[in-house]
Amino acid sequence: MRGTRTVGIAAVCVALVAAGGCAQFDDSSASPFTPEPSDMAVGEVQPESPQPPESSEPATPPGPLGPCQDADPAVVATCLDTTGGLVVLPDGQHALVGERRTGRILEVTAGQPPREVARVDVDAGADGGLTDIALSPTYAEDNLIYAYVTTGSDNRVVRVAPGDTPKPVLSGIPRGASGNGGSLEFAGAGELMVATGDGGDAAAATDPGSLGGKLLRVRDLTTSGSTRPEIVLTGLGAPGGVCVEPGVATWVTDRMPLQDRLQRVGTDGTVSTPVWTWPDRPGVGGCVAAAGVVAVALEYGKAMSVLAADPKTGAVTAAPGLLAQDRYGALGSASIASDGQLWAGTVNKTSGEPGPTDDRVVKLPPPSGGGGFD
Repeated sequence: MRGTRTVGIAAVCVALVAAGGCAQFDDSSASPFTPEPSDMAVGEVQPESPQPPESSEPATPPGPLGPCQDADPAVVATCLDTTGGLVVLPDGQHALVGERRTGRILEVTAGQPPREVARVDVDAGADGGLTDIALSPTYAEDNLIYAYVTTGSDNRVVRVAPGDTPKPVLSGIPRGASGNGGSLEFAGAGELMVATGDGGDAAAATDPGSLGGKLLRVRDLTTSGSTRPEIVLTGLGAPGGVCVEPGVATWVTDRMPLQDRLQRVGTDGTVSTPVWTWPDRPGVGGCVAAAGVVAVALEYGKAMSVLAADPKTGAVTAAPGLLAQDRYGALGSASIASDGQLWAGTVNKTSGEPGPTDDRVVKLPPPSGGGGFD
């Protein structure tokens, strides 16, 4: 699975470089890709909703598209609330997506209505709520989901098991008027990377006694959470995403008062100065990384930014390319399927310009003339 993903995402920047060096391109006619610790429960898992009885009546009105149907074949799911975290499942056909404000975790599949698999109680004030999800490395066996959520008292990581109430794995992350978002990604079995916001307090980000504004390595994934996580990186403000290129590096996107930035931590613990910065602050969000290529969702930039990095140093020297610019609006999350296709979740309902079928999960089109990643 990792090998296929590596080929897929690398092909994005190969195509961009061939077109002129990872620069912007026109994709208007492109087809889709083919290719704490506390033990207090937070929320509850909901049973599957019963299927409605069959009816002879049409599911949608006659004529043009009915409610929540989108003509774009790359759209997987429609009429969601603002998304907060997206993970494509191993089969490459289904995905789990979180809703930031409702705390719902939904399974989405093209051509089928979303199916709620869990719901976590969240406080969605300011920029908090359910901001990211990650699958257990042994998800096929245990079906465990990890979520970064805001409660009335803190931000925390919870573990969602089938048929059980979500349990905290890491709690006590500062909560404030801003900087409540966080991101999750497994670097391997028993090694969860957690990027935390500073809770609106820049001093917390450099305070070793605070869990705020850090990249943390969490090895204790029990619900007792008695082992304090390792601090890998400090000085984060409002992280948008953390993504791991296995055996190479961990990448973190972050929003700061003067610029957005992308940082890299090597497997040897070496922390690079920001390898890329965006002075125009396009609202960096979720990311995916493979083969020295990093794709970053942009909220205000309304695109997926694609950066090629030096395989040894992580240095980014060419301007990023842009996928699907202005095609789906504000993008908040990113994931990559086993066939190498990039998926994204939109956040238009909280970025001011929602369309009639927002918010959506979409498969992103390749560069013009590209036929896919397989």
